[in-house]
Amino acid sequence: MEAVTAIKPLIRVAALSGSLRKTSFNTGLVRAAIDLTKESVPGIQIEYIDISPLPLINTDLEVNGTYPPVVEAFRQKILEADSILFASPEYNFSVSAPLKNALDWASRPPNVWADKPAAVISTGGGFGGGRSQYHLRQIGVFLDLHFINKPEFTLNAFQPPQKFDAEGNLVDEAAKERLKQVLLSLQAFTLRLQGK
Repeated sequence: MEAVTAIKPLIRVAALSGSLRKTSFNTGLVRAAIDLTKESVPGIQIEYIDISPLPLINTDLEVNGTYPPVVEAFRQKILEADSILFASPEYNFSVSAPLKNALDWASRPPNVWADKPAAVISTGGGFGGGRSQYHLRQIGVFLDLHFINKPEFTLNAFQPPQKFDAEGNLVDEAAKERLKQVLLSLQAFTLRLQGK
């Protein structure tokens, strides 16, 4: 008798990086997550959503209940996602301005973040972006985002061994394994919230 392997439903994840820098280590974490889903985490499809084209939040840009086309397209991507992966750099003990701007645009009525499972990863110096994660989780309470609690992923990008190459790609195998565990947790949590 052949063993039957249960195939998990496909989870569509929208991934946002709070850093706009070309060789951003946080965006490098998103790229690594995308690669991991192709190599060793079946059942997850991650789409990187570039937040750099979003205008600064300004309700004067809302006309007759509609938003600028770039904002509408962004909001639709969030709405269609099953869950969210945030790569959140730490700026002044908080989330970055571009990420906060994206959070604000997608929270305008109707709030497209509502009831989405989410995970947050970060890298940088010192605490590896950990304080931004706690602030993002606070913001998520108001937005009705449901963050996984464990595993937490922070990474000091400047401590040996080398974590990233010159293009901002994650090269540390131990960090990749930790990132994989976050993705597996997000997948399980998303399926649980979906009742699957």
